[in-house]
Amino acid sequence: MQKILGYIRRACQEFDLIEDGDRIAVGVSGGKDSLVLLAGLAKMRRFYEKKYEVTAITLDPRFGGAETDYSPVERLCTELDVEFHLIKTDIGEIVFDIRKEPNPCSLCAKMRRGALHDAAKELGCNKIALGHNNDDAVETFMMNLFNEGRIGCFAPISYLSRKDITLIRPLVFAPESAVMSCARRNDFEIVKSKCPADKTTSRQTTKELLARLEHENRGVKMRIFGAMRRAGIDRWGCKEENNEVEQWEET
Repeated sequence: MQKILGYIRRACQEFDLIEDGDRIAVGVSGGKDSLVLLAGLAKMRRFYEKKYEVTAITLDPRFGGAETDYSPVERLCTELDVEFHLIKTDIGEIVFDIRKEPNPCSLCAKMRRGALHDAAKELGCNKIALGHNNDDAVETFMMNLFNEGRIGCFAPISYLSRKDITLIRPLVFAPESAVMSCARRNDFEIVKSKCPADKTTSRQTTKELLARLEHENRGVKMRIFGAMRRAGIDRWGCKEENNEVEQWEET
């Protein structure tokens, strides 16, 4: 967990993700990324220079009309002294049964974002923390390039004026391998996704492509991320005192 805390703290300091008095809603799907993020932010409260609160929000899409057992998430929240809120939705039914979307991920993501934003506001939160890791950032950049022909990625921090809420991504410096290792070492109980489209998405294809490229040319993902930083794409710019972006990966 110490290594993950280092990644989170660096992201928070470099991108000014957390301010005094923030009430942060962590979107917890039950996957490794969101569980590690939740634990990291909860533990960092003890020593971080800015004082903030954390609450956890889990959305149950109810794929196939069946509810998912999120008791492992609730138990972890109890251990971490974090409020847990489970929101039951009809997203699964709308996307797969009513709309029968041929490409369901876009609509599903849009509906989940809306439900999460609304729940966070109702709970008095001014920020939402999402569990995107460093591999996710590189994959998103490559998907935008290959699938849409544009240069872009999600931002480490972004303000949503319509909702008056700020999205933060504290795990953006953490490689997926480090997140997996943390989840395994801390015996986090993963809640497996019941999404019918799981493992068949464009992101999975991109992940596999990057894995092959990394195998053939070690460090390629780090260099892609370095290029994103040096180009300042979507607020990823390097601070002037830390232009050697590879340093974070090697420490």
